[in-house]
Amino acid sequence: MLRRISEQIARHRIFLITAHERPDGDALGSELALYHMLRNLGKEVAIYNQDPTPANYLFLPGSDRIIRELPPLDSFEVAFVLDCSELDRVGGEAARIGTIPNLVNIDHHISNGGFCEVRMIDPQASSTGELIFRLASDIGFEVTGEMATCLYTAILTDTGGFRYGNTRQGTLLAAAELVASGADPQRISENIYEADPPARIRLLAATLPTLALEEGGRVGSLVVTQKALADAGALPEYTEGFVDLPRSIRGVEISIIYAELPDGRFKLSLRSKGKVNVERVARVFGGGGHMNAAGCRVEGELPEVRRRVIEAIRASAAEA
Repeated sequence: MLRRISEQIARHRIFLITAHERPDGDALGSELALYHMLRNLGKEVAIYNQDPTPANYLFLPGSDRIIRELPPLDSFEVAFVLDCSELDRVGGEAARIGTIPNLVNIDHHISNGGFCEVRMIDPQASSTGELIFRLASDIGFEVTGEMATCLYTAILTDTGGFRYGNTRQGTLLAAAELVASGADPQRISENIYEADPPARIRLLAATLPTLALEEGGRVGSLVVTQKALADAGALPEYTEGFVDLPRSIRGVEISIIYAELPDGRFKLSLRSKGKVNVERVARVFGGGGHMNAAGCRVEGELPEVRRRVIEAIRASAAEA
């Protein structure tokens, strides 16, 4: 599939790049790295995201070029859909983007069934950023300093700072090459992990008392309500990383964030240790992801949502 993607790049001139709603470090780093690569190849490129770029990623070179309103699409020849297991994940403009003549999907989610013909899907990859790195290597493109910063960010964030099970030899070799190409690990880490606004800390303080341990201490969870967000003056993206807190407790194998959405549903982020598969749990509710990191949205009151999720966890454990 690398060859077919390379052919799309060589054959066409005008590209759109997009990724999933509420973009994270992998989505943004991958988009911006691909943007810089295509621009350096003489292509015309636009990046569209439905939601704003979180403040701690505004340091990424080119982040100011991301647009949030789609222009007329008649001139676009190719749309790269990154870090999405299905087209709908890009948000409300998915149908319009789907009208672009050539769709290319680059993704690493195990739940990706292949929604377009030209695609590179590798669930063994640490991140979409690692796949963009492979693409650049395949076409013989020398990674620039700007690209290195973006791709290192993508890999760093989706491996939890190189702590998760998706950190493999190839991941570390790619990171080493990116550092050699100009990525500054200290600067990148400081911008991502050491630049929290006060509102995020206030939100964390309001969230920690909701900690619950269930299933004999195997499942730990936190709840983020709309009221907590409002009281703290926090944005929804400030919850990024909260899901790692229950998982840091000895004995916890599955960590869950129940984040209340404005429409009353709950957005669940699930993480697990070892061979515990939370992707199967998320799939029960129409979500997906990876074995150790997945997400979904569930309707209902919180007690009922909790009950259904615990039942799904029990059923998944019984299947293992």
